[in-house]
Amino acid sequence: MLLLLAFSPQYIVGESPNTAISAFIEVAVAVSSMTGFARHSGHLGPARWIWELKSVNGRSLELRFRLPPGLDHLESAARAALAKRLRRGNVTVQLTLERTEAGQRVVVNEPVLDQLLAVQARYAGRVDPAPLRLDALLAVRGVVDVVETAPDASAEVERRDAEILASLDETATALTQMRAREGARLAAVIEALLGEVATLRDAAAGAAAARPEAIKARLRAQMAELLDASRALPEDRLVQEAALLATKADIREELDRLDAHISAARELMAKDGAVGRQLDFLCQEFNREANTLCSKSGDVELTAIGLKLKAAVEQLREQIQNIE
Repeated sequence: MLLLLAFSPQYIVGESPNTAISAFIEVAVAVSSMTGFARHSGHLGPARWIWELKSVNGRSLELRFRLPPGLDHLESAARAALAKRLRRGNVTVQLTLERTEAGQRVVVNEPVLDQLLAVQARYAGRVDPAPLRLDALLAVRGVVDVVETAPDASAEVERRDAEILASLDETATALTQMRAREGARLAAVIEALLGEVATLRDAAAGAAAARPEAIKARLRAQMAELLDASRALPEDRLVQEAALLATKADIREELDRLDAHISAARELMAKDGAVGRQLDFLCQEFNREANTLCSKSGDVELTAIGLKLKAAVEQLREQIQNIE
């Protein structure tokens, strides 16, 4: 777990969980990235193998296996083992198996060789081919095979498979460690972006258009225009229009929700486990508040702040896409 120092700026207006805090706060980070690579080798007798795990972003956990012929039976156990260690990501699992010459012997498939010789004899009177050479016959697929020379094949294979799966567990450990290191780097970037969102929230709260005096002046001007347009407007309709104008001009609700989203994001960043989807949902909420703030803006300064907020939220979303 990595400990980061994050600056929490003082808010100008409105009460929130972060109000009146202008100091460094300690945030415990436990998130992991979905990007990583690990490679691990092992051997047992004449058998040598290499595991490679490559992980990239994904909406869920997807495991793609590339196993050598004859080792497909390992996939089920390997899949179960990796599912316990990883929650999200597209992971390519590749196993390479090699055997030393000391553990192998060459076997000639004599029935196939006899069939080839019989074919030559059958067509000897119809065509005049050059005499077949032994090296050409042995080069035909299926004539020669290489097999293991283990004295007790079943026992050796079971032991080898157990060692290969144990080696996969070590490879998975290395992958999760790399993903954790990458997650710590991402956490620092995400915390900086959350700080930028908080700063922009404060700027919006302190903008002239957000101050009560400016809101009242705008409402008076808009009501005066409304009265000039129709002096016969019923009183209840005037009250409705005034309430609507006041609601559109007031951004305190958006500011409060931004506070809540910032706190929720920091709490998620301190949790163990896969929190990427929850953070992605919060980004949608951040973006919704930024859009609403821009739509309520009747001031160039506040509109500019809202646009900067949308840009910061988009950068935040891009980084969160990498979190498990």
